[in-house]
Amino acid sequence: GMNGDITLLTLFLLGFFGGGHCVGMCGGLSSAFALQLPPGLNRTGLIVLLNLGRISSYVFIGLLVGTIGQIGISLDQTRWLQNGLYLSANLLLLLLGLYLAGISSLATRIESIGRPVWKRLNPLLNRLLPIQSVPACFGVGMLWGWLPCGLVYSASLYALGSGNALEGGLYMLAFALGTLPNLLAMGLFAAQLKNFLQRKTVRLAAGLLVAAWALWRLVSFYVAF
Repeated sequence: GMNGDITLLTLFLLGFFGGGHCVGMCGGLSSAFALQLPPGLNRTGLIVLLNLGRISSYVFIGLLVGTIGQIGISLDQTRWLQNGLYLSANLLLLLLGLYLAGISSLATRIESIGRPVWKRLNPLLNRLLPIQSVPACFGVGMLWGWLPCGLVYSASLYALGSGNALEGGLYMLAFALGTLPNLLAMGLFAAQLKNFLQRKTVRLAAGLLVAAWALWRLVSFYVAF
């Protein structure tokens, strides 16, 4: 429905504008990975494979949390659970908007939640580096999808709140596709894009847009109540 389509668009834009943040954190990774090409793969192939791995992880996370949401909501027919998730997703989105705009860094503190998971996955990643083969390259991309990232958490909360495995997967796919232009470009013509995304005015406008959207969703929710 209309609401679902709007959420897909929101998540796409979140991925796209949040790309400045991703480029800061994952851009270094992307460039580092691109320096170690396995035999028989060019730079573009490597970057595409890494990102395919990352997207498949995001979609898997979406399916997973969508299923958890589905079970939770069917076990507990009350609306408070879904409402709580909706509010959390939009509050986190608001914080992320302020973070992207360079106003508040609260959102980055939330990222520390994922560190215990990342500690487990990091040794796996190190085993795959330097990338020696095409499957390893895809594997590195998949692991990269689990990096602690506020943007991913916000998108995941939407997926969880959808209460549906397929919708959850779709939400994360929309988010992943939004991050794609930045991270593909990062690998291919990094400098020009980075300069554009890191311009204060661009970041401020994008961040305020995300924050305003989250605020509007929160207010309309409150009014509906």
